[in-house]
Amino acid sequence: FTGVGHATDRAITLGLEGFTPENYDEVKASKALSRIQSTHFLEPDGLGKLKFNTSEDLIFDYGPRLDEHSNGLILYAIDHQGDVILEEIYFSIGGGFILTKSEFSKVSPNEIGTEVPYPFKTAAEMLQMARSSGKSIAEMKRDNEKALHSNAEIKDGLSRIWKTMDMCIKRGLENDGQLPGGLNVKRRAKGIYDALISEKGKNLTPPHTTNDWMSVYAMAVNEENAAGGQVVTAPTNGAAGVVPSVLRYYLDHVPTSSQSKIEDFLLTAAAIGGLVKFNASISGAEAGCQAEVGSASAMAAAGFCAVNGGTPEQIENAAEIALEHHLGMTCDPVKGLVQVPCIERNGLGAIKAISAASLALRGDGTHVIPLDVCIETMRQTGEDMSERYKETSMGGLAVNIPNC
Repeated sequence: FTGVGHATDRAITLGLEGFTPENYDEVKASKALSRIQSTHFLEPDGLGKLKFNTSEDLIFDYGPRLDEHSNGLILYAIDHQGDVILEEIYFSIGGGFILTKSEFSKVSPNEIGTEVPYPFKTAAEMLQMARSSGKSIAEMKRDNEKALHSNAEIKDGLSRIWKTMDMCIKRGLENDGQLPGGLNVKRRAKGIYDALISEKGKNLTPPHTTNDWMSVYAMAVNEENAAGGQVVTAPTNGAAGVVPSVLRYYLDHVPTSSQSKIEDFLLTAAAIGGLVKFNASISGAEAGCQAEVGSASAMAAAGFCAVNGGTPEQIENAAEIALEHHLGMTCDPVKGLVQVPCIERNGLGAIKAISAASLALRGDGTHVIPLDVCIETMRQTGEDMSERYKETSMGGLAVNIPNC
């Protein structure tokens, strides 16, 4: 129901054309889409011209969902005689992860994959391994990555992720105008940022502008996402603003910040995101926005706590606080667009993340509700949640905003 609003049609077309998330260029993509729509041909490298009419060959099925997952795609390749020569079913399970039907059926709840030195599947296991090894969560996560990549590849990958995030913030703070899609939503990040810069250092600047800084970085990212810009799924496109916003806030506004801590922030956030994905979901189509912005806020809270000297116990506490206070949050985007309430929601997710980390840092890591319990509660809540509130735009704000 939200495929067009989420630009699924454009994403599929560009993917078939040969674009990847890594090589995506907004200008080139726009030109390619215009050409495909006018010529009705794809031109992927090495395959010649392939007939493809977006108005006829992209079909949105509004019937019952596929059994395996809410986000399913059936791809048919048809020859000149009209015979199907290839058929494959794909599932988008959140955060850019794509599985074929056969791959989906092979995924085991207890499967970790490549053997790693710290195979924690729960937060409790993560804390136990941290205590027994004397290592931080970031150090354990890095050691696990070494089972798959060289040190140079890990550093290059983390650098590329942060550079892409930071460039997205920069573009979002520079661009203004109106977002596409028909809601007539104005981009606000640039105006807010310019006002904050002009007020900086003035005696009468109110203390609550701290919240504005947290929000504006996140809004910049999600306005770019809504405009079709390149973002980093963290853990998803719809929640892509929270993690980079909190990291940018740390670098710009925390006096003790250090560029050398960027890797620790990202690795810690990834560890928490992995726990949520493994034990529940990061997909709004499966569990509502609690699984997207809630997960992102938990990841960012953990990262922020880590780079401010938090212990593994405090980091787990920070993630739990952030996720707990997103439980039950619905995904009800107006007109299926990732704009309202998504853009502002990322800003509030960033604020909650930093508040959660700050609270955790004031304690010793002991708390009532373990992160594992909170993640399981989120999973159960998602199962109980009506499909109307799982990215379908059939309930909530999406049906209560006048269509005029």
